[in-house]
Amino acid sequence: MKRIAFLGCLALACCGKKPAGQAVYGPNCGICHHGGSGMPGETPPLVGRVDFIAQTPEGRHYLANVLLNGLRGRFTTQGYRYNYSMPAYRNRLTDQQIADTLNWLIARGNIKPSPTITPAEVASARAQQGDPAASYQERQLLEQKQPLP
Repeated sequence: MKRIAFLGCLALACCGKKPAGQAVYGPNCGICHHGGSGMPGETPPLVGRVDFIAQTPEGRHYLANVLLNGLRGRFTTQGYRYNYSMPAYRNRLTDQQIADTLNWLIARGNIKPSPTITPAEVASARAQQGDPAASYQERQLLEQKQPLP
């Protein structure tokens, strides 16, 4: 009987149980960003971009800030212009949920091995006050160092 229970747990991994980040992404981020591809000109894509941004500590800090504090401003990515406004999840998601969601998106990108964001990095960003405009300013500073995808 124990063996069957163990096999049942293995079956969940391949037969319907979503990774933690995907489970959080769906009802929070997926509403606008869909499966991660966004909607050109309306909602920016995430897959194939966040892995690139997460390669540096500054990029990981920015990504954590965007989820914690939201983002508001104009930018261009992948040839499309956005005048974007994203809500803050500071009071809705835990540090672990934010890290899981970002890591799920990062793993779907092209950078291998995939960079990762830790809950401790999210907690560090959470310890600082922020708002959507501050996240946008942080994006502008990152853009000056290296253009973001």
